[in-house]
Amino acid sequence: MNYELLTFIWFVLLGVLLTGYAILDGFDLGVGILHPFIAKNDVERRLVMNSIGPLWDGNEVWLVTFGGALFAAFPVAYATVFSSFYSAFFLLLTCLIGRAVSLEFRSKVHSPTWRMFWDFSFFLSSLTAAFLLGVAAGNVMAGMELGPKYLYQGSLLSQVYWYPLLVGCLTVSLFALHGGIFLYLKTENELQARVRNAISNLFYAFAGLYVIVSVATFLHVPHATENIANYPILWIVPVLNAFAVLNIPRAMYLGRPGYAFFTSAMVIAALATLFSVAIFPNFMRSTIDPAYNITLENARSSRATLQTMLIIAVIGIPCVLSYTVIIYWIFRGKVTLDKNSY
Repeated sequence: MNYELLTFIWFVLLGVLLTGYAILDGFDLGVGILHPFIAKNDVERRLVMNSIGPLWDGNEVWLVTFGGALFAAFPVAYATVFSSFYSAFFLLLTCLIGRAVSLEFRSKVHSPTWRMFWDFSFFLSSLTAAFLLGVAAGNVMAGMELGPKYLYQGSLLSQVYWYPLLVGCLTVSLFALHGGIFLYLKTENELQARVRNAISNLFYAFAGLYVIVSVATFLHVPHATENIANYPILWIVPVLNAFAVLNIPRAMYLGRPGYAFFTSAMVIAALATLFSVAIFPNFMRSTIDPAYNITLENARSSRATLQTMLIIAVIGIPCVLSYTVIIYWIFRGKVTLDKNSY
């Protein structure tokens, strides 16, 4: 297998891993975002938390695998991405830890104050994590101040201007909608009815932000459409994405929440694909000089490394998929509480 094909395969595999994480941990984060607004009493708050209780840690395997694969396959990209987003990634890690601790600690003490504190921690960690992921994606899309030796020349403040913040808000709304549909599948009675009402509002918020960010991207990030212009077949991705967005309320109206959840997952997959198409063949674009762009070619490992990793991936990815499918099958159905619940 030639070097260029191996490089492209690993770019695609990284996209698959990141998409898998966004779909699976996306609804986890969405459930956390909705938690204080949907649940009205302690039992309902426990039901909401336990809807993701058996799943959230396994979902994060996709992010860990993505980080390891990026480090091994494209070490220059890994080094620059992590050094450029040090503050954001430390905060993201804090949020992921905070969410886990909130889930584990909340029910350890029968105190309203104690539980209220961890409820807020669960919400804030989920909201901030989703927002930071969107802000990072917005910065990568628009380009960053990369200088000689691919070192980031900007500051934290230069990463929080209007466009990345807008993408961050879009990400929060998308994950909240995704999490709301998941909660509808897992709950019953009054709680489920409340979730159903929230889904409509969440869809309008997401759809509005989707249109705004699409226009902003077209105007502010003109290079995002270059590959689509050069390869018109790629227009199928935004077209299918738009149809998938519109299909979410249709599926809910037809009383097919499972179909709606699948559709929202496809929206995330389509947006991740559009992100990959927009940045290809770069990992990060320099706003200082295109010579400092981090591309697939200057960021990749050796041919032997990529080939060895591909063999490992052929063995490992089916294992991850099998684990994911088995866990979701075991914990299918409506969430219930027992003595071992959070």
